[in-house]
Amino acid sequence: MAQVLENTSIINKDHRSLSRCCNLKNPSTTKALAKAIAQAQSRSTTINCGDNNNNNKGRVQIKFVISTKVKETKDLGEGLSHLFACVFLFHFSSFMVIPAITDVTMAALCPGRDQCSLAVYLSGFHQALTGLGTLIVTPLVGNLSDKYGRKALLTIPMTVGIVPTVILAYDRSRLFFYAYYGIKMLTGMFCDGSMQCLCLAYLADKVAEGQRASAFGILAGISAAGFVSGTLTARFLPTSYTFQVSAAVAVLAVVYMRLFLVESNCEVALVDEFSQPLHPTPTSDVDSANSPNLLPIKKFPSLRDMIWLLRSSLTLLRATLVTFFGSAGESGLHAAILYFLKAKFHFNKDQFADLLLISGIAGAFSQLFVMPSLAPVIGEEKLLSVGLLASCAHVFLYSIAWASWVPYFSAMLIVMSVFVNPCIRSTVSKKVGPFEQGKAQGCITGISSFASIISPFVFTPLTALFLSEHAPFDFKGFSIMCCGFATLLAFTLSITMRETLPVLSKSVISDSRQGQV
Repeated sequence: MAQVLENTSIINKDHRSLSRCCNLKNPSTTKALAKAIAQAQSRSTTINCGDNNNNNKGRVQIKFVISTKVKETKDLGEGLSHLFACVFLFHFSSFMVIPAITDVTMAALCPGRDQCSLAVYLSGFHQALTGLGTLIVTPLVGNLSDKYGRKALLTIPMTVGIVPTVILAYDRSRLFFYAYYGIKMLTGMFCDGSMQCLCLAYLADKVAEGQRASAFGILAGISAAGFVSGTLTARFLPTSYTFQVSAAVAVLAVVYMRLFLVESNCEVALVDEFSQPLHPTPTSDVDSANSPNLLPIKKFPSLRDMIWLLRSSLTLLRATLVTFFGSAGESGLHAAILYFLKAKFHFNKDQFADLLLISGIAGAFSQLFVMPSLAPVIGEEKLLSVGLLASCAHVFLYSIAWASWVPYFSAMLIVMSVFVNPCIRSTVSKKVGPFEQGKAQGCITGISSFASIISPFVFTPLTALFLSEHAPFDFKGFSIMCCGFATLLAFTLSITMRETLPVLSKSVISDSRQGQV
């Protein structure tokens, strides 16, 4: 029979008293939970802890009167402003160089020409190699952030990302261009996935479970705002100054992060986690029935650990498949679209910037204002399907563009297609515990990176072939249409996803539940 104790004075105890009362063995878990309790403000919550006595019989349920103010969507940015500022500056610096890099590449490899197969193949090779490195590095970085903290690990991608931009800021001749691409491939392994993974894990530490979809959408909106600002700046800056300004902003982002960003301690996530009952209500749901305890946190996660985690629930498995096919289509599109537009409509840096501005403004508006309003109403699963359907239309319109205004119209569909990534990330975040957020987000980023490895081998030869003079038939957008079919497959898989109960068996609280019968 379970013993129920009601104790409000426990809030004022230190973490040692809390550890003895709850029989928690992990000191970091106990300290973080004590801090969460001490900082709480306005609702009553029951926290369950196991009884770890020698006979392992019975369990103790201790009821704490915890004050936790449930944040509304409009308050999600409270306490997260420094993270948002870092994300904005990082993406401002990163995306500023995108409109100019195509012209720089063409000038270095194929001067005076609008078509260059070497540039297409080099872009695909860069994407594949970077994706391979990201697949290995990102889950490791995410897992280490669970142990050493998000801020400490954020320093790596934000610092190494400065180096390639500095090279082109100094010189853009062919020799320096090759040096840029070589170092960019190495630094991209740390930057492309780790930054997003760590920021999402930081948010999951700070935001309650019910508000994460909106919070992830706002984070994506801040990234899009940095994208818009960087692209707009590049639109009016000469190419020679674009890389210099980008490097300066990247340095500013690192300094700001080290000075002002506060380390997360999982306060909100821990309150959510320990507020769950020890034994969930019996259900026929596949996730709840077949979800074993997650593996203990290791310093170096293996491939087996990643596969085991992603297969631990049906929802995670489906999210993995949707991520793979959606990322494959998106990676293929991004690798081909600028060269396609240059070959078919003779776009230059300014027109690329205009197109990216439309996409960025539409995406930022949607993620900052539309998604936070829709996510609580219709749910992440339906919003995910809507976003993937819009992505299909977006890609197919690009592939059959018959006039120069069609790409601009297609870019407007970004308003809905940007729902995809935050919805997947929120769904995954809800399926794991507070000390597995970095690992889970790293695994999903790794799957996305794996798709970006496969994508160039499929789409890059098609792009080079159909943009060349030896194409089997005149359809320059054929490779982009193939990307659309990959996105269509992701949409089909997303329809099968449904909302399920969260997985309540987490390794981080297994030490408090060993006394269960």
